Amino acid sequence: MSGGRVAVVTGASSGIGEATARALARRGWSLVLLARREERLAAVAEEIGAEWEMCDVSDQASVDAVAARILERHPAVALLVNNAGIPARGSYLDIEAERIEQVIACNYLGGVWCLRAFEPGLRAAAAAGGAHVVNVVSVAGTVAFAPAGAYSASKHAQLAFSRSTAALLRGSGIRVHTVMPGFVETEGFPQRTALRSRMLKRFVVEADRVAESIANAVERGKGEITVPWFPYRFVSIAQAVVPGLFAVFAGRAGYHKGEQR
Repeated sequence: MSGGRVAVVTGASSGIGEATARALARRGWSLVLLARREERLAAVAEEIGAEWEMCDVSDQASVDAVAARILERHPAVALLVNNAGIPARGSYLDIEAERIEQVIACNYLGGVWCLRAFEPGLRAAAAAGGAHVVNVVSVAGTVAFAPAGAYSASKHAQLAFSRSTAALLRGSGIRVHTVMPGFVETEGFPQRTALRSRMLKRFVVEADRVAESIANAVERGKGEITVPWFPYRFVSIAQAVVPGLFAVFAGRAGYHKGEQR
């Protein structure tokens, strides 16, 4: 690993996390990648010259242990990207109860545990010039998407967490960035095959686009961004302004049968 600023990226074995790691590596960041899949994670890390640690962010004890090892090697962490997440397709009436618990534990609490565990490293970096936390939320954090109710709830919680910590850490030298992608095509979220709506499929984007937006948000100091801005920002506004009308649309949209996870 080079001697540049250190960034920790969760969920870095694939999808947005992997793309973000590659984008940051191109910009000269020294990286520590976290994920659950050892073989895939090690391969990505080797390709970009990064360190890696196996970690399930939904397990607080695992996060604390991994963070302790990383902070021993790198006392100052200038960037934490809370990206790890899992899908939960299906309504509240048909999805498995276990999946509801898993998606809350990973998508919401995972970011909480990581922020708490890496706080000493972030504060050390802040004292030396500045630190950043990026929470990869989702447009699902601003809308109630009926076909993925538990996922939307986890992202609503994550959005509240991100906005709350942005206010909490204001003036501390730690800048919090909230990134809200729309539908993104990844291994865990195969949107183009899972979505029924042809209109929604038109607005599916690639992970690389989100990764570049994350890197730009950190470099340019953007606090909260939607990727892409059109049409997802309008969707968020519609949910807030005309929730009844939006509920009709959200109720008609959905996933193909068999896409329940």
